[in-house]
Amino acid sequence: MTLKPLLALTLMLAVFFVMGCGNQQQPAVSKVNIPAEKLNPYQPLPDIVISENNPLTPEKIELGRMLYFDKRLSKSHEFSCNSCHDLKTYGVDNSPVSTGHKNQTGTRNSPTVYNAAGHIAQFWDGRAMDVEEQAKGPVLNPVEMGMPSEARVVKTLQSMPGYVDAFRKAFPDEPNPITFDNMAKAIGAFERKLITPSRWDEFLNGKETAITDEEKNGFIKFVEVGCVACHNGPYLGGNAFQKLGLINNWPGNEDPGRLLATHNELDEDKFKVASLRNVEKTAPYLHDGSIADLETAVKMMAEYQLDQTLSDEDSKAIVSFLKSLTGKLPEAYIQEPTLPESTPDTPLPEMD
Repeated sequence: MTLKPLLALTLMLAVFFVMGCGNQQQPAVSKVNIPAEKLNPYQPLPDIVISENNPLTPEKIELGRMLYFDKRLSKSHEFSCNSCHDLKTYGVDNSPVSTGHKNQTGTRNSPTVYNAAGHIAQFWDGRAMDVEEQAKGPVLNPVEMGMPSEARVVKTLQSMPGYVDAFRKAFPDEPNPITFDNMAKAIGAFERKLITPSRWDEFLNGKETAITDEEKNGFIKFVEVGCVACHNGPYLGGNAFQKLGLINNWPGNEDPGRLLATHNELDEDKFKVASLRNVEKTAPYLHDGSIADLETAVKMMAEYQLDQTLSDEDSKAIVSFLKSLTGKLPEAYIQEPTLPESTPDTPLPEMD
């Protein structure tokens, strides 16, 4: 090859190289800076919520997974924990209130079980101190799963060799491991790993581009309006009780809230502050499921809790931030397991 063609080829390759580099997408650079003091009240989610009273083991977690999905823990064999707290739909059933035994309905919205193990207490009124205690309630509630007694639950579990073996492995130091308390401990152990980190956690851990500038502006507005006063910490809530209608009386509320659990007049109209984790996916909102969409919920909370009137632009900005809290479901962890087979000794379903 002569010098001229070689030079021409070299120049042509150089042009293609420059053009190729110019077409490569450059990493996004954020133009919005969130002051550090606005982030101080927030922390990333933990990997797991531990309990000194209920040490986690693979065997206990696996047993809890089976129990969580087993409809034979209900009197009619029609309802499991997953019926009202569907793990594939972010731990809720997306109904204002859930339907239970004999087609009865409750009076409060079923909150998500995702990340709930880290909350200050369980249920809207905080009447259960942890997920283990909470797991006992619906099983015996005549409106929910309808089991008549703890003894009936134990009899059901003892009737199946698969559960006899699973309880023995989960509680190896106990001579009679199948108890109502151990059922609750196993379910609680399973729920303690239902954690859904999101892009917000990536941002808190230092990845500046994990959330968009629009979402950052929404967070700044969220703090400036005053939402941070209740919705803070790793769960953006779930860590306190607050009066509904703190500044302005909430319209139409007839639920006395935490008063029913504590019988303390100071707790009237108080409810556990909802966690905002996955809030985009857990409609309808409020303790009674009375608010259908997130933007309306944001506007109403601002008005009645903070005495703030939000413009459409402000509420949309806050909702944009809230969507960054939607986490990734742990698909492998929540797969429905193969359940132990019933035997002739297993109590039959009862519809009454």
